[in-house]
Amino acid sequence: MKHISDLPDTIPIFPLPGALLLPRARLPLHIFEPRYLQMLEDCMKTPARLIGMIQTREVPASAGGGEAKLQSIGCAGRLTGFSETEDGRYMVTLSGVSRFRLREEVKGFSPYRRAKVDWQGFERDQGGVEEDPAFDRPAFMDLLNRFFESMELSTDWESLSEADEELLINSLSMLCPFSPEDKQALLEAPTLVTRRETMVTLIEFALRGGSGEEIMQ
Repeated sequence: MKHISDLPDTIPIFPLPGALLLPRARLPLHIFEPRYLQMLEDCMKTPARLIGMIQTREVPASAGGGEAKLQSIGCAGRLTGFSETEDGRYMVTLSGVSRFRLREEVKGFSPYRRAKVDWQGFERDQGGVEEDPAFDRPAFMDLLNRFFESMELSTDWESLSEADEELLINSLSMLCPFSPEDKQALLEAPTLVTRRETMVTLIEFALRGGSGEEIMQ
């Protein structure tokens, strides 16, 4: 699927706070709830095999209960791999295809949520790999190292240092322990450059402990 016109107008959506999918990236998921097992079965019967990952948003307590409200922008992934466990659960992989704008939810008898979506405005997602000409890898890796140390996280630094710009920035956007609201900001960044700038701001803020004190010289 290389064109917006190839993408369906209605897709199943999987609201999962903190789970971020970006175009050309891969997201592993562990599926075990009956409604999402049904979603997978239905998804595999469609030509596109798309599932829309989307964040939920906080609403005032006075707004009442019901299903969680959804953010306006998510990212659809193509089901590219799955394996079934002996107890009937699935380990699946979604490969990011394109972001979408939520138009309206589709009411019906499906146990999972479905929505009409708009792909316009995200044509870049289905183009070639994005580049970041101003990317200063040594400075970025130094900042990232301090962040990982402060969060007591470990990683394969050799693989990170060799990854191309898009893979590095998008993978970190998905994997770093940012809040759902921060991950939504990373998702909505219009370009790889703005996503990297947003991530640097989030990391610097975390290293400052939320204070206004500058840490970068």
